[in-house]
Amino acid sequence: MPCRSQVHHIAKVTERPIVRYRRMPIEVESPEQTGYGSIAYNLAESSIADVPFRDLNLNLNDLVLSYDDHLGKPGLREIIAASSPGLHPDQVMTTVGAAAALFIVATSLLNPGDHMVVVFPNYATNIETPRQIGANIEFHPLTFENGYQLDIDALAARIRPETRYVSITVPHNPTGSMISEADLRRLIQIIEAKGCYLLVDETYREMGYETVLPVAASLSPRVISVSSLSKTYGLPGIRLGWLITQNDQLRETFLAAKEQIFINTSVLDETVAYQYLLNKDEHLARIKAMIHKRLQIMRDWIAEEPLMEWVEPQGGVVCFPRVVASASADMDLFYKLLLEKHGTFVGAGHWFESDRRHMRLGFGWPKEGELISGLDQISQTLRDVVGI
Repeated sequence: MPCRSQVHHIAKVTERPIVRYRRMPIEVESPEQTGYGSIAYNLAESSIADVPFRDLNLNLNDLVLSYDDHLGKPGLREIIAASSPGLHPDQVMTTVGAAAALFIVATSLLNPGDHMVVVFPNYATNIETPRQIGANIEFHPLTFENGYQLDIDALAARIRPETRYVSITVPHNPTGSMISEADLRRLIQIIEAKGCYLLVDETYREMGYETVLPVAASLSPRVISVSSLSKTYGLPGIRLGWLITQNDQLRETFLAAKEQIFINTSVLDETVAYQYLLNKDEHLARIKAMIHKRLQIMRDWIAEEPLMEWVEPQGGVVCFPRVVASASADMDLFYKLLLEKHGTFVGAGHWFESDRRHMRLGFGWPKEGELISGLDQISQTLRDVVGI
């Protein structure tokens, strides 16, 4: 039994954790937590439709459920590295989804009080983990009025001598905006000159409509790339993501973090990922054809809906439209009626710490008919709220 002083010491330690975990609204209010049974038209998802295991046609009977290479399955890392010239498989480390990769980067690079720059709005994990570490986060806002375009010079002006890293997402979540390869290379040159790191969340990279950027980490040892199979390929259930860096010291640090958190990624998940990616080009061609059709549905709806406005996405399967200011809509009532009366679920703006007139609409996950019906329900609900 511990003595009084030991009990006091334990209490002090538990009162001051290094990371104060807090549930994020995007997770608390996610479709899986809200309950799929209450949702008829799910437009909140940020990926293509989830793939049933039976459609993968895999035979895993001979798979040995053992520990494996701590960096990740060699064959899988070879496929990932082959996506960009100059990368080596040993520069790739698999993780439990992109979320674990982002957690590893933040906890490896940041101390309380460290400065970082985050392009905003952004996926909550890119913000919440650094925030709970106690980092000094400076937001670089993307605005509707500027077409959600990244101003490289304005972003560079936010970098200080004490900045640890700059965090961007390309294609952007939740807006679907892109940057050019020239701008990416110019930003990397700035990062190199400033002596900090660039974290690029490129989960939607292969979903670029007009162009697919190179893996950012292939362009400099000062760049860290994060991605996964969840969004582009509809495999969130296997929880398979990765980190890429050419920096040997960073790789060893990230590997140490991985080993201390979960040793190695599930061999079952890695095997499924490996076999799926053997036919990657075939899957991607089908996925891009689907995105093209769904994007046109979104264009047609926006063109006919005077109460909504958007910046058309350039990649991915999400967009971030907003209710026009002249509508003076009660957004709390809107979201309530949209789900409870019309069975339609969207990603409310506050998921991204943005005005609730904005909403993330995912057009890759629902079936075509469900997408059309869900958009119709948004229009109807707006008229219910505005009184038209």
